[in-house]
Amino acid sequence: MHTLICGSIAYDTIMVFKDHFKHHILPDKLHVLNVAFLVPDMRREFGGCATNIAYNLNMLGGNPLMMATVGDDFQPYAYRLEKLNLAKTYIRQINNAFTAQAFITTDLDDNQITAFHPGAMNFSHYNSVKDAMNINLGIIAPDGRDGMIAHACEFQECGIPFMFDPGQGLPMFSGDELIDFVDKADYIAVNDYEGQLLQERTKYTLRELANRVRALIVTKGAQGSIIYAEGRQIEIPCVKPDAIIDPTGCGDAYRAGLLYGIATNMDWQTTGQLASLLGAIKIAYRGGQNHRFSRDEIDQLYFEIFGNRIF
Repeated sequence: MHTLICGSIAYDTIMVFKDHFKHHILPDKLHVLNVAFLVPDMRREFGGCATNIAYNLNMLGGNPLMMATVGDDFQPYAYRLEKLNLAKTYIRQINNAFTAQAFITTDLDDNQITAFHPGAMNFSHYNSVKDAMNINLGIIAPDGRDGMIAHACEFQECGIPFMFDPGQGLPMFSGDELIDFVDKADYIAVNDYEGQLLQERTKYTLRELANRVRALIVTKGAQGSIIYAEGRQIEIPCVKPDAIIDPTGCGDAYRAGLLYGIATNMDWQTTGQLASLLGAIKIAYRGGQNHRFSRDEIDQLYFEIFGNRIF
């Protein structure tokens, strides 16, 4: 059986401006802003929530399948997925469109100016969960608005338990739409900010939302995470990383740990601790898919940190 990951596939172009934006943006001229930044350092990363989650879940020994839409420029990414042995079965190419991509310029204060082009992601509703075979768990990660709504309905109609992970897509939905997602989902995963916004939009507290699903998970960065499940509030400590280099993709790594724990019937404490460990490993590397680990390495690290074996 497989875990179906519905979400984005994207390229991230990251540029470094070796100065400070504040030296070049005049506050009294914002109404006629016209600036250019020389960016001698640039790199292109493979990103997107669906692939980041699948990348981590695959290394854990899970069985991920991605459901996403991509554009005419997908070939370099397709080649990478082949090398990683990640199936492209439910990845649909949209003609005359670009794969979703972000263009990020960072200055020496770590301020960022980002432009995001959704491209083919806007056609995610062209895919249907009903076309996927041998699926026993799913996740709806940030994707095209129509696709997220359609896939939630299809998971429910197929009787497949799924996690709702709205991420940066949460502001696209009204309170009533978010409540509908919650009532269809079995699990919810948000970060601290998204959790606050979810409460404001739905007018429900986290505890009230948790009572409508099997588990609600809130990540809080260096403060760890909280899992509301089985009538309890389970505190998950933050695992200290070897280095803090880049938070991009940490949430996706964490969600891969959650999905693996759910799929293998781990208890919630173990599931959360595994997820926390994966996030700590990822943050020590740039990009969402440049870290590597084996099951044996995860097992040993988990033992060293938490005192027992996981596999």
